[in-house]
Amino acid sequence: MTIVLVAVGGALGACMRFLTDRWVQARHDTGFPWGTVVVNSIGSLILGFITGAALFGVPMPVVQSLVGVGFCGALTTFSTFSYETVRLLLDGARLFAVLNVVGTVLAGIGSGVVGVVLAASIWA
Repeated sequence: MTIVLVAVGGALGACMRFLTDRWVQARHDTGFPWGTVVVNSIGSLILGFITGAALFGVPMPVVQSLVGVGFCGALTTFSTFSYETVRLLLDGARLFAVLNVVGTVLAGIGSGVVGVVLAASIWA
């Protein structure tokens, strides 16, 4: 059953990743990969919330498999983040490449912390 939950969550997360990335990128005419930053931040927030709930004793094995592993695993993307950073470097956009690395890491960590804090505000 767990593998089915992960697969369903992954299918939904992959579709959401594609649609969100296209929607965000269509609203920016720069070469900066805003869509990837957004999906990685959203995924980190959701995963932080689920992790926070588990830390405070809320048993959610189905949600962890479906949303945490499946959905967030497919929604977030380290490979695209890496590719886009290299692409920025090769295109000579060094400042954008550095901002992408620093911004994505800080946004991901910050979003994860916000998710844990939100869970704590509910269950702690």
